[in-house]
Amino acid sequence: MCYTKAMGMILIWLVGIAVFFILFGLRIIDQYDRGIVLTLGKYTGTRQPGMTWIFIGFQRMIKIDMRITTTDIPQQEVITKDNVPVGINAVVYFQVQSAEKAILNIKDYTLAVSQYAQAALRDVIGGIELDSLLSEREKIAEEIQKTVVAATQSWGILVTDIKIQDIELPADMKRVMAKQAESERERRAIIIRAEGEFQASERLAQAAQVLSSTPGGLSMRTLQTIEKINPDPSKTVIFALPVEVFEGIKAISQAVKPK
Repeated sequence: MCYTKAMGMILIWLVGIAVFFILFGLRIIDQYDRGIVLTLGKYTGTRQPGMTWIFIGFQRMIKIDMRITTTDIPQQEVITKDNVPVGINAVVYFQVQSAEKAILNIKDYTLAVSQYAQAALRDVIGGIELDSLLSEREKIAEEIQKTVVAATQSWGILVTDIKIQDIELPADMKRVMAKQAESERERRAIIIRAEGEFQASERLAQAAQVLSSTPGGLSMRTLQTIEKINPDPSKTVIFALPVEVFEGIKAISQAVKPK
């Protein structure tokens, strides 16, 4: 009787331990995660999304987010090729491609990507001039991305994009660039005015040619000009007309004289 009771207690304990291991060993992996399983410290597999089970006490699982992640490159003061100090910050977009490499080959892949991108930014910016930095931002970001991608492939990380956010210039450089921009606007305005005057002179020359080829046309234009000089009838303007004007008036009168 005692033996049967003891066996029953042992069986209950065994069932309880089995239930404990089963329940506490259950794990749920989200769709965007992967589970890296280490058995007694050794990598033994990667679990896919869904419900899975590990042998607690002998196995442990590390979840890795497979979604695109962003990390900031804090503002860095970099000296360009033409010795201009600039402050630059950027953002890195990356994604884990191999969960096991991201765990086994690098300790903190997010920090590593950020630090390496920061160093690459310094190297690339230090090899270009300020004008190229301001006008070719996208091209420079692509060069930084290529450098970072070459290093992070062995970590199981894919850097999808790098964006340069802000470029801060020294105060004196900003003043110089503002003066340069103002001078450029003035130069363009002068060119536009000169082109307008040139076109007006061409039109005026064409009009003079037409008036001179029309009998009495130049004289009539002269009379119109005299009339516009002083439209106030209470004032008198004395203007010496050349003989050609009278000849033009005579030609007009003869042209309109009824036959």
